[in-house]
Amino acid sequence: MKTFTLVKVLISTLFLLVVPISCEKGKQVIEKKTDNTAEVRRLTIIGDAYFDKSEFSNALQVYEKVITISDSVKDRVDYVDALISIALIKEFEGNYLESEATATKVLPHLKYLKKPRFAWETYKIFVENYLAANDYDNALIYAKKAYNLKTSARRKTNALANIALVYMRQKHYKKAIKVYKKLTTYGYYGNKKKTNTFKDFELQDYAIMKNNIGICYADLGDSRALLYYQEALKIRLKLNDLSNLSHSYSGLSQFYLKSNLSLAKKYAKIAYKYSCKINAYSQKKNALKILIKSSRGNELKKYSEIYIQFTDSVNKSQLTQKEQSANIKYNFKKDREENLELKAQKAEDELEMQRQKNRSIVSYIIITVSALSLLFVVFYITKKGKRDRANEIFKNEMRISEKLQFELEKDIDKILLFTEKSDLEKEENKEQFLSHLNNIYSKTRNISRENSEILTDENFEKVLKEMISGYATPNLNILINGLNAFSWSKIDRVKKITVFRVVQEIFNQVKNHKNSSLASITFKMDQEEIIITYADNSSVTHDQNNLNERFANIENRLKLIKGTFNVFLNQNQGFKVSIKFPI
Repeated sequence: MKTFTLVKVLISTLFLLVVPISCEKGKQVIEKKTDNTAEVRRLTIIGDAYFDKSEFSNALQVYEKVITISDSVKDRVDYVDALISIALIKEFEGNYLESEATATKVLPHLKYLKKPRFAWETYKIFVENYLAANDYDNALIYAKKAYNLKTSARRKTNALANIALVYMRQKHYKKAIKVYKKLTTYGYYGNKKKTNTFKDFELQDYAIMKNNIGICYADLGDSRALLYYQEALKIRLKLNDLSNLSHSYSGLSQFYLKSNLSLAKKYAKIAYKYSCKINAYSQKKNALKILIKSSRGNELKKYSEIYIQFTDSVNKSQLTQKEQSANIKYNFKKDREENLELKAQKAEDELEMQRQKNRSIVSYIIITVSALSLLFVVFYITKKGKRDRANEIFKNEMRISEKLQFELEKDIDKILLFTEKSDLEKEENKEQFLSHLNNIYSKTRNISRENSEILTDENFEKVLKEMISGYATPNLNILINGLNAFSWSKIDRVKKITVFRVVQEIFNQVKNHKNSSLASITFKMDQEEIIITYADNSSVTHDQNNLNERFANIENRLKLIKGTFNVFLNQNQGFKVSIKFPI
């Protein structure tokens, strides 16, 4: 009697576990999604109207609403259009990391869209983000990709103008001028017709290229720059082109900086006013730099403090957003994996129950107990994993936050002290002050990059090479050998992440000690092992125990992939690192 009662309880328990899941599944099948297509279309029109008037804050709110309520397949055109617009707004605000991340979400949709304008806009965003990061090679790649699209004459010309822009940023001014003059004289914009026959969007692009010719001539020390600046400004004032007027006034201010300081200051103030209207990060930053150079006394101190607060707040905001974005991606992936595990376990239990249908009561008891035990184990392991991951995320966030706070507070205190004790009217002090500000920006960017997400797809080799090259300085040359001697696509994802972090840790140690002029790193595959060897010519005498302590973190990382680590002194100078791990 007791045995039969126990059986009834266990079967009832299993039934209660399975039935709600089945019911929920049934609900999901019959549930219909709300059709928001009409609302998505209405909001897109409103967002585009705000965007065209350069009211980017309002436009951003509307586009984010479109992303929230739209179906990425059914409303694909409006969905992609909203993503591109958000990426452009983030770029205007100077949030290049989030702009690039948003534009990346467009890439999977491009093959489903017939109109090439979406690909063209996306590639253009990548060009401008890479230019902001001084990555001219990648900027040129995407500029050429945009040019090679089968698209309108206007977009072809604009893409060619972006190629000229990369030349300009690379300081190949004569090459850039040649392309721009060809476009403004014989290209789509010229066609031997007068500018008064152009449409507004043609005039807007025409003015951009004329202004860029002025920048090129100015950097070459050619007085013809002024004519091009004035021509571009005249067009932009006529169009009330808010998004570009700041560029014109900044160019004029820079031109008069050495010959007429009061006029330079006047134009810089106008440039700053227009950049604040549209909240354009790069334009605002450039205008403030010129205001600092053209100001004296209390005004110099005022604009210096504004510059410090502005760059500091933007940098902290970018790092916070990147950490939050990485955390969201991490949790989404974790939840999806846990759901797949539970679904797989449920399917296995149901199949087992079907096979055991005609067996004895004892068999049902064994299966039920096993299923409950297994569910308990899965639940326990999942909960423990969540707790461990949450602790790790918290520790990582605290480490980044403490590092950022320590590094920035120290540098900001230093620059404020320099401002109080130095005469900033002297050119050398002013240049040193701007150099300190740029160092703060670079340091924040480096901290952000050190904690960024690592790509482990087909681009891993390129990402690893870029990370290593980033440690090269005028005083340190780095030789990279054998990186492409074998296929990284065959290497496990976890091992690639470990390799990336281990190599990063090595070069962080080199960067901190700053006493090497030459370093080399070699990658080699030997049968079923990958061997990484690092060596440098450090002039400082190292102690073996000290080296072991410095690289203890690397040894712990390698244990996770069954790798070995050895560090030892060179016979002459410097030290060597040898890393091995199985494929």
